[in-house]
Amino acid sequence: MSIRPKPAASTALSLGEKTEHAFEGDYRPAAGATGETIPRVEPLQVVFLHRLADALNTTLDLQTLMHRVADLVRAVIDYRIFAIFLLNDRTHELWMRFQTGHAPETERMRVKVGQGVVGQATLLRSSILIEDVHTYEHYISANPDVLSELAVPLILKNKVIGVIDIESETPSFFTTEHQRLLELVASRMAIAVENARLYTRVSRQAQTLTVLNEISREITSILDLDDLLERIGQLLKRVIDFQMFTIVLWSERNQQLEHRFSSRYGERILRTRNVDLGAGLIGTAAELRQPVLAPDVRKDPRYIADNPETRSELAVPLIYKGKVIGVIDLEHTRLHYYNEDHQRTLSTLAAQVAISIANARLYQRIHEEEQRLERDLEMAREVQLRLLPPEPPQPARAEIAARFVAARSIGGDLYDFLDYGPGRTALAIGDVSGKATPAALYAALVSGILRSLAPQRLSPAALLAALNDQLQERRLDAQYVTMLIAVWDDSNATIQIANAGSVQPLFVTAEPDGSLSVRTIRAEGFPLGLFPQVTYEEFTYSTRPGDRVIFFSDGIVDAIDPEGQMYGDERLCMLLQSLPSPETDTAQSTVNTILNSVTAFQAGTAHFDDETVVVLRAV
Repeated sequence: MSIRPKPAASTALSLGEKTEHAFEGDYRPAAGATGETIPRVEPLQVVFLHRLADALNTTLDLQTLMHRVADLVRAVIDYRIFAIFLLNDRTHELWMRFQTGHAPETERMRVKVGQGVVGQATLLRSSILIEDVHTYEHYISANPDVLSELAVPLILKNKVIGVIDIESETPSFFTTEHQRLLELVASRMAIAVENARLYTRVSRQAQTLTVLNEISREITSILDLDDLLERIGQLLKRVIDFQMFTIVLWSERNQQLEHRFSSRYGERILRTRNVDLGAGLIGTAAELRQPVLAPDVRKDPRYIADNPETRSELAVPLIYKGKVIGVIDLEHTRLHYYNEDHQRTLSTLAAQVAISIANARLYQRIHEEEQRLERDLEMAREVQLRLLPPEPPQPARAEIAARFVAARSIGGDLYDFLDYGPGRTALAIGDVSGKATPAALYAALVSGILRSLAPQRLSPAALLAALNDQLQERRLDAQYVTMLIAVWDDSNATIQIANAGSVQPLFVTAEPDGSLSVRTIRAEGFPLGLFPQVTYEEFTYSTRPGDRVIFFSDGIVDAIDPEGQMYGDERLCMLLQSLPSPETDTAQSTVNTILNSVTAFQAGTAHFDDETVVVLRAV
């Protein structure tokens, strides 16, 4: 093999002559009997070996190592062209790793084993000394000025790892002495090259592991699946180069690998074709549950040509909890680009990618479920609000106002107004055990039964007993409802009250001195739905104009401020005592005053329970 040389200014030195110039400074003085120093020169090969050992043992950088060897060889062999080729085990090609004297474009050359002088030296595993290249049948002429060549293989553990090649424009320039010296260099250099390559590999692996750790930390924090897949492609390029990148995910519904993300030369592209299990390199990787490496896709019968420019491909399955959830696929335009190191790196990263994808998909499902629940809750709230009476009735001798505030999107409090005939109105205030959807559904059940019993116009105590019997027939474990029934009679301005475990109402009346007194109506009873055949007490109260009866749920007195203190009965009674004159105050203003006071007390604290207030004011 020969390449057009660069001009060289040095003059050839014969091995063994002018050694004091070839190794200037290698004189070592020895002390004589009279004390004067006597110059002494060691043999050339011993000096050369010292220099060579020093050059090889003081660096692990491959480029520096080759440059030093080139300088050492030039000191004893005045070459015009020098090159070091290293053998690629995957492609069985010799790659020019270092050169001096060659034209720059030759650095991209690849030499097959057995081709040219360098390839023959590799094949025969021995040095080749050619006095006249035109007489050598395997010689590949690349430079007509080259006439002689010497190629020496680098052999380590009985395996050729590369070749040292020197060329000259002088016929018969290289001698057997040059050959022996270069073989000596090659024998020492092979070990140094392998050490340097091992060091480079270990350093690269350490850097790769560091990058993989950084990538793993970053992708675990991304919960949006589309963002995650795009970021994986961006981060992966830091450790493995690719032109085409694809991630497919397994669909249980379609029983196929569905394309979720693909990029081509850094630009995202849309692919609609799904992959069957076992089809192509991607499907094969999923079916075999192991990486598939294709150095030359044109020679792999499993390859499906999606990208005509693809030459090498690497597909690695994504496995989570023993199941294949997808495949990550890389493609490159160069033959034999991907190797076992790439495969190991991608397989290591694939484990973390699979976990991150599984987490992102789980988060996506949870998010979708939350959205569905939000829609269901919104619809349930709409239904619940429609069950509440839109406007309270207005009897001739009373004024009624009501307001309901749910602790969550929907709650368990309920109230209703029932028509009991001319001049009579029934008020029902209840609180279902629990919160949110279960409480709202049970409240709807109670409301439906209550309205079905209303036409019978039972007394408050009898109505509670009948409602309890109905709930016993539809009993649900751990579900009950507290309820208070009051019947207002316009004809005599009286109110009948029966209580099934609900909060006892408050009676506000004006004293002769103009002050307001607040007293509790001591009505008690068992909650509905817990025990069969329960009877309830009934109380009747006469009212005067301005008297107010306050019905409220426990969410009012149990409200909590930021310090954890409860609103309490005492605070509510003090508020009612400070109400304006009963002649001027309205039922609605009383409701608003109570709820505004509770809201101010909570000072932004989340509502712990539903809040319901119903006020009846005699007029």
